[in-house]
Amino acid sequence: MLVLNATYEPINVCTVRRATVLLLKDKAEVVEVGSVDLHWATGSLPRPVVIRLVTYVRVPRDSHKRKITRRAVFARDGWMCQYCGARTSLTVDHVIPRSKGGGSGWDNIVAACAPCNRRKADRLPHQIHMHPRTKPHTPGAHIFIQLASPTIPATWRQYLPQAA
Repeated sequence: MLVLNATYEPINVCTVRRATVLLLKDKAEVVEVGSVDLHWATGSLPRPVVIRLVTYVRVPRDSHKRKITRRAVFARDGWMCQYCGARTSLTVDHVIPRSKGGGSGWDNIVAACAPCNRRKADRLPHQIHMHPRTKPHTPGAHIFIQLASPTIPATWRQYLPQAA
């Protein structure tokens, strides 16, 4: 289930069970329903596909709070090497090498194919004339939602504008 904040901003993916609990406690409302109903001993409910929280939940936007994983970097960069555009043998590269004082934050890590990563080695981008195609940045919530649910249902697309 896709979970939207009170402002219709996508914030998470949850299980049907968790969505049902939120609905029964009146903490969320159904925005989109599936074709099958949920039934239990004393009642039933249309199966939610997208729910919206009734009250606004402040979601931390600090880049250090979002876990940096290889898959998240690859998804942010479109599963493509940021130096040559290759889509195979992807690795993670520090734009400013750690040996030269570069950090390990979202703003210094990009997807790179193994040959480009080896070619760049521990040199600065201007030394070898290898600059990333796009400036590295902290990805939006939609990237983490895509990683949590590899297949995006059609009913979710209107709430995930960059994933549509």
